[in-house]
Order: sequence, then C-alpha cells, then structure tokens
Amino acid sequence: MKKKQQQQQHHSSTDPWTHVAPLGGAPPGPGSWKRPGSLLPFLRFSLRDYGFCMATLFVFCLGSLFYQLNGGPPRFLLDLQQYLGNSTYLDDHGPFPSKVLPFPSQVVYNRVGKCGSRTVVLLLRILSEKHGFNLVTSDIHNKTRLTKNEQMELIKNISTAEQPYLFTRHVHFLNFSRFGGDQPVYINIIRDPVNRFLSNYFFRRFGDWRGEQNHMIRTPSMRQEERYLDINECILENYPECSNPRLFYIIPYFCGQHPRCREPGEWALERAKLNVNEHFLLVGILEELEDVLLLLERFLPHYFKDVLSIYKNPEHRKLGNMTVTVKKTVPSPEAIQILYQRMRYEYEFYYFVKEQFHLLKRKFGLKSHVSKPPVRPQFFIPTPLETEEPIDDEEQDDEKWLEDIYKR
Repeated sequence: MKKKQQQQQHHSSTDPWTHVAPLGGAPPGPGSWKRPGSLLPFLRFSLRDYGFCMATLFVFCLGSLFYQLNGGPPRFLLDLQQYLGNSTYLDDHGPFPSKVLPFPSQVVYNRVGKCGSRTVVLLLRILSEKHGFNLVTSDIHNKTRLTKNEQMELIKNISTAEQPYLFTRHVHFLNFSRFGGDQPVYINIIRDPVNRFLSNYFFRRFGDWRGEQNHMIRTPSMRQEERYLDINECILENYPECSNPRLFYIIPYFCGQHPRCREPGEWALERAKLNVNEHFLLVGILEELEDVLLLLERFLPHYFKDVLSIYKNPEHRKLGNMTVTVKKTVPSPEAIQILYQRMRYEYEFYYFVKEQFHLLKRKFGLKSHVSKPPVRPQFFIPTPLETEEPIDDEEQDDEKWLEDIYKR
C-alpha cells in the first residue's frame, strides 16, 4: 500500500499535466486538462473557432474594399446591417459628405460660328474623357435666337445637368439669373469679322477638306447660280447675304436674346461689351488660339488641363486641318473696304475684345505674336437694311462628324 502511494506521488511530480476538476465538482475528464502555471486559461481555440475568425476578417476586408471603390458601403453589408439591427449608417454617422466640386462647376461655351468652334469641341470631347467632367451638347445647331419659353426650357435643362458640366451650342447669350437660375461662367472665341464672313460664305457653298459632298448635304436647296455667285458681285451689288443685318453676326452672341441685339447699332454693341465684362471669364481671339488654350488651362484646369499638348499633337493637327474651308478667294480691295464699312460695329467689338485679351495676356506674362497692331480701317456708319423676317443662321451640323472622328 505504501509502495503504491509512492508510485502515485512520483507520477504526479514528473507528469507535466495535472488533473483539474471542472466547475461544479464533477470528476476530471478528457477536457479538463490544463498546463500548470498558465496565466490565460480561457485562450483555448479549436480549428472551427480559428476558421470562423479568419472568415470574419476576410468579409470585413472585402467589405472595406468595396466601400472605398464605390464611394459607399456595398449592398450586402447594408443588408447584413439591416438584418442585425435597425440602425443605419446615416443614424450613426450622419449624411455622406457631398462631392467636392471644382470652381466654377458650370461653364457655357456659346460658340460663335466659323470661329474655330469645331476644333475646340473636338478638344473638349477628348478632355471630358480625360478629366471626367460632363460635356453637354445639343442636337440643335441652327437656332441661336430663342423665344422666352425656349430660353426657360433650355436654361432648365442646362441647370439640371450633372456638375461639373460644360455646355456648348451655337446660341446667343442667355441670362440665367433672369429666370431664377445660377449664372454660369461663359467662355467664347471670336475672329476678324471679315475673315469670319469669308470663311462662312465659301464654307456654305463648298464645305471643307472632309469631303466635297458635305456642302451639298448642308445646303441642298441652294441654286447653282447662288452657289457659284462671285464674292465681289455679292458685295458690290448688295446681295442680302453680303449686307446687313446678315453681316451683324458676332455681337448678338454676346448681347443676348433681346430683339435690339439683332439691330446693328450702339445699343447692341454696348450691351455686348457689358456682358463680356460681367459674365465672360475669357473671350479669346482665334488668330492667337494657342494663347487662348493656355489661358483656359490656367483659368479652368479641371476642364482644360493638358489642352495645349493635345492640340499640338500631330494626330490632332491632322484632323484639325480637315476643317479648313476650301475654294476661298480674296475679294477685291474695293469690296473689302465696303465690308469694313458695313461691319463697323463688328470691328469695334472685335478690337474691344482683342484689347481685353492682350491685357489678360500681359498679366500672365504672355507676349503677343503681332508686334504692331494693324491699322484700323476708317468707317462710316452704314444704313442697315430693313427686314421683316428674321434670317435663319446657317450653322454647321457638325456633331455627327465630331462623333465619327472621336471614335476613330
């Protein structure tokens, strides 16, 4: 008996495990072993517990990844939260932070016809893909003057576009604040009035380098004698296309929708100047397009960043050369002088914009390419032709062409 007790004591002193009775005084069993001296007796994991912990961690990491990629919690996490309790993210943390918009986030480019607008729109399509802003265009290309209801409808459609947006269309200036909307920032580009007129005159008849059939599609009702009308005859014989009010073209884009904005005179001129100073961030000169793009890149980097490098890219230059009007001829000096006289107010506005543009360039340290300003022509005030019916603008329906070029 004594020998048996000694053997049990020896076994207890050499065995690293001791029997510990479970709670409640039950006899020791297979699950009641524990290492002596253990400080954390509750840290005992089975393989099932370990797998459950790893699965939970994986779901958490996956949910966090979806949350960051999508800007919010994924749907299955919201469903899980709804299943576990009625509390929502908004209850716990308040509303999601609003998207930080660049300033300005509403820009309108009411592009003037035959002033490089197709080149700029092509650039905007590339830039909108690159920078992620909303480029809003219109399917209407030949309606620049709008009724009051049409103005309200267009302003409503523009104002509800996703921001940041840039809206572009051939349309005369719209006063958003007049109809209770937020006034956007305007940009535009103009060119020498006589050069713009000549470009439009031959473009309507013969198109550009994109194809000889474009002008036939654009002006199918034009008679052959009108299509091949000599430019000098048109000017000297005072044809409607070469006279006022058709020559009074640029100023209404800045004057606005008032009926007097279509009448050549001081009222429309001064109204256009006032709107340029108050509502237009930049009005550039097509003859200095690279400087225009450079200033746009500085003023609106979230829209025009890298625009100059894209414009100078040889592939883009190749596409831009296709929009050059073909079969242009220069009128006689006598005809040119008559155009100067008939476009007196257009030139007064052009030189006003040009001086403002050069002042802006000097502020940014840009030098003008023209060393000496050209001598201004001497004008006399022309007598506008009376007209009962408004003359429709012949604008280029270029959206399909731009779409085809952009896809290529």
